Amino acid sequence: MSFDPATDTPRPAPWLPSLLRGLRGACPACGKGRMFTGYARLGPSCGTCATALEPHRADDAPMYFTILIVGHIVVPLMLVTEQLYSPADWVHMALWMPLTLALSLAILPRVKGALVGLQWALGVRRND
Repeated sequence: MSFDPATDTPRPAPWLPSLLRGLRGACPACGKGRMFTGYARLGPSCGTCATALEPHRADDAPMYFTILIVGHIVVPLMLVTEQLYSPADWVHMALWMPLTLALSLAILPRVKGALVGLQWALGVRRND
């Protein structure tokens, strides 16, 4: 359920398109405006349709999901590399630390956008 910005009344919204729009960093309502004003900072509202984005907060969930995703990518690759090639420890450090950092930085804003899109569709809002 989402909220009409003009009347603040609930209205149903499909969750999958909103989640996918958020994954792209686009407004969960219209898909045209940008959700973020910086790397992972939510804007107050969509510049295209004026949907309020400020009431939706992902808190620490994007970081936990990012760790889960990156861990499921890097750890199997690390184990396979160790079993097949047995490289020196410095090779592991040179390979996996930059890959982990790059994947984390690439995935984090997308996960945050997807979570905010899902919150928007389901009508989950902050009660400050």
